[in-house]
Amino acid sequence: MRSFPFTAIYAQEDFKLALILCMIDPGLGGVLALGDKGTGKTTTVRGLSHLMQRTISDFPFVNLPIGATEDRVLGTVKLDILINEKRTEVQQGLLAAAHHGILYIDEVNLLNDYLMDVLLDAAASGGYHLERDTVSKWFDSRFCLVGTMNPEEGELRPQLLDRFGLSVTVKTPMDRIDRMEIVSRRLQFDTDSAAFLDKYEIQEQQLAQQIMYARKHLKQVSYSDIILASIADTCIQYQVEGLRADILLLKAARAHAAFYSKKEVSREDIHRVMPFVLSHRSKQYSSPQNSRQQRENQSQREEKEGDSIRIRMS
Repeated sequence: MRSFPFTAIYAQEDFKLALILCMIDPGLGGVLALGDKGTGKTTTVRGLSHLMQRTISDFPFVNLPIGATEDRVLGTVKLDILINEKRTEVQQGLLAAAHHGILYIDEVNLLNDYLMDVLLDAAASGGYHLERDTVSKWFDSRFCLVGTMNPEEGELRPQLLDRFGLSVTVKTPMDRIDRMEIVSRRLQFDTDSAAFLDKYEIQEQQLAQQIMYARKHLKQVSYSDIILASIADTCIQYQVEGLRADILLLKAARAHAAFYSKKEVSREDIHRVMPFVLSHRSKQYSSPQNSRQQRENQSQREEKEGDSIRIRMS
C-alpha cells in the first residue's frame, strides 16, 4: 500500500522540518510531536519513511505498540530451537529492527517508564545489551525516535521529555483555506492514488535527494565563535538546565544549514530551529508563533472587556 506523499502534507511545516533535520543528523535524538488527534501525525511519519526508501532501499519503519512486551521490544531467546535443537538463537526485537530507520510510538506518554528509559538509552548510545539467562548480546540500534502524544491524556516525566532532541506542537488548523486544502488533497489521494502520487513524484525525488546531499555534507558545515556565543547566550537567557540544549541547538542549526546547502551556520538557522529545541526545555521560552497567539488572545480579551464596560456604562 502506497503512503500519502510527504511533500503533499499541508500545514505541518514545523513537524516536517523537525523530522527532516533528524534524517540529516540522526544524532539529534528524535522528535516529540504534541497535539491534537486527527492532525495527520502518523501519516506524516509514514510519508517520511517512504520518502527515505527512495534513496535507502532497506530504510526501516517500525511502529511500536503501546502494549508491546519487553521481549518483543528487546528480543528473546527462541525457545523452540533451544528445546528441539539444543542451541541458542536470539529473536531480534523491535529496537534492533529499527536500526538506521524510524521507531514510531503513538501515545508515547502511555508507554511504561522502564521501556521508555530503554528506548531513550538505546537512541542515545546507538544500541543495547540483551541479557537473557546465559545470553548476553549487543544489538546495534541507531534510529530516529518519533513519539506523538496528546498532553491532555498525561504528561511525560521531565527527564524523559528532555531526552527527545526536538519537540513540536501539532495543532488543528483553524484557517478555512488550510482545512479546505487538506481535505481536498486527501480526497484526491483516496479517489485516484496513482494520479496523486504522480503529481508529487518530482517533489518527492527532489526532497529525497536534498536530504541525502545534506547528510553527506553535514560535517563540512562550519560555525563561528559568534554562533557559539549566541547559542550560549540564548540558553542562559531562557534558563535552560544543563548543556544538552546548547549542543542540540548547534546540531539542529547545522543540519538546517546543510539542508539549504549552506557552508556555515547563521543566526537565521539558530532562530529557525530554536522552538524545536527550547519549547520543551524552558518554561521561560515562548515561540514567536505562541507569542503572536498570546498577543492576539490578549487583544481579544481586552476588546471583550471594553465592550462589557461600554454596555454597563450605557
